[in-house]
Amino acid sequence: MVSLLPVFDYDLAFSRNRGWLTSSEQERLAGKRIAIAGLGGVGGNHLLTLTRLGIGRFHLAEMDTFEMANFNRQAGALCSTVGRPKLDVMRNMALDINPDLQIRSFPTGINDANLDAFLDGVDLYVDSLDFFAFPARRAVFAACHARGIPAITAAPLGMGAAILCFDPRGMRFEDYFRLDGHSELEQSIRLLVGLAPAHLHAGYLADRSQVDLAQRRGPSTAMACMLCAGVAATEAMKILLQRGAVRWAPRGLHFDAYRGRLARTWMPWGNANPLQRLRLAVARRMLAPSP
Repeated sequence: MVSLLPVFDYDLAFSRNRGWLTSSEQERLAGKRIAIAGLGGVGGNHLLTLTRLGIGRFHLAEMDTFEMANFNRQAGALCSTVGRPKLDVMRNMALDINPDLQIRSFPTGINDANLDAFLDGVDLYVDSLDFFAFPARRAVFAACHARGIPAITAAPLGMGAAILCFDPRGMRFEDYFRLDGHSELEQSIRLLVGLAPAHLHAGYLADRSQVDLAQRRGPSTAMACMLCAGVAATEAMKILLQRGAVRWAPRGLHFDAYRGRLARTWMPWGNANPLQRLRLAVARRMLAPSP
């Protein structure tokens, strides 16, 4: 039986990237390896966007399955994928774009036993873990810093995206967020406020009852997830090709499409900054569990 599938041609598939990229830069991206932990709301979009950019190698970690509550924002959430492993679905979607991709899968998620393998040979880490996955997130960022691997985290907030890039020669994730020794609720508040010190998403939340950090519950939108993927992929390209200025932490970016505003943030000492400590105090009052 003759196959009706086209013969894959990398140069042709990503030819429209050229112009914004040179031919030699596109070739370099084909040889780069990116690790992504989490393939849900932001992670799935990260994977597909970076695949379309022409990245040729991935390490992917995810242990969850798709459910109907994922439909509003997750790239792989479809009626046909409910109950299926997110890793398998997203891996197949990426391979359907570029069949020549080299993908190493980590179906048990990130843990102490596989963290070294997950980061082995990686040029860049893109954080897409669940918001509340604090032990795993802290472990991966610490390992990236120790190994000299740059790392990006992009948060879908409201209808916008807040992004921080961590240079292994610069400020550490832990020094910025200062999560050590705090309860999960306090870590949630510190992560949220640290990601978006400009707080551009404040003011248009329609139903505050849907935010309950103590119960690990909060709203998210497809627009925010897609914005995260676009901004993170742009920063990834600049880091991997060493072209263009990168705002390394404690500097960051926050764009809110609903309000049409862009903030270039700068938070020396991270969450230990006096102004940030005031923001944290306000956030604790606003986000405290109801009695």
